[in-house]
Amino acid sequence: MNTPMLETERLILRKFTENDLEALFLILKDEEVNRFLPWFPMKNLEETREFYEERYAAQYAKPQGYAYAICLKEDDIPIGYIKVDMEENHDFGYGLRKEFWHRGIVTEAGKAVVEQVKKDGLTYITATHDKENPRSGNVMKKLGMKYCYSYEERWQPKDITVIFRMYQLNFDGNDDRVYKKYWYQYENHFVEEI
Repeated sequence: MNTPMLETERLILRKFTENDLEALFLILKDEEVNRFLPWFPMKNLEETREFYEERYAAQYAKPQGYAYAICLKEDDIPIGYIKVDMEENHDFGYGLRKEFWHRGIVTEAGKAVVEQVKKDGLTYITATHDKENPRSGNVMKKLGMKYCYSYEERWQPKDITVIFRMYQLNFDGNDDRVYKKYWYQYENHFVEEI
């Protein structure tokens, strides 16, 4: 099933639609919100439309996927996004407009998405965060994810060197499984005391 709608106490998690482009632009244009994300802030609605078509419309055409708009129940307007990729890494990621930070919204949304992918049979998810963004790591920990290792990457398109921390959550009882692709891919890799 592709992106089944989810509901939590405060939130509706649903697919983005073309009607959400202005709300999506508000999320994607903010420099602070996008500082630790793998793209530059969007400059206009046209760039946002391209992003929507690549990242969301294309995703919704696939048989299974999890790419959600995070909406408050009171108005159903997207204030953030949360996703789990269906590639081998099952990368879990999110972003939220900064006026909604520090309210536990991403954790609340994340718990619902984690439950859904577990129920649907994914055996694990991974997530990475920039070492300079420890709050993101705190969200991962609150969702039950465990730190596995760190690696240094020359990050594109921003062309900066970043140390990423890789977290993982296994759903099938195989607690020893660690997704090692980044470990082998990047020469400078290590385990930190966190």
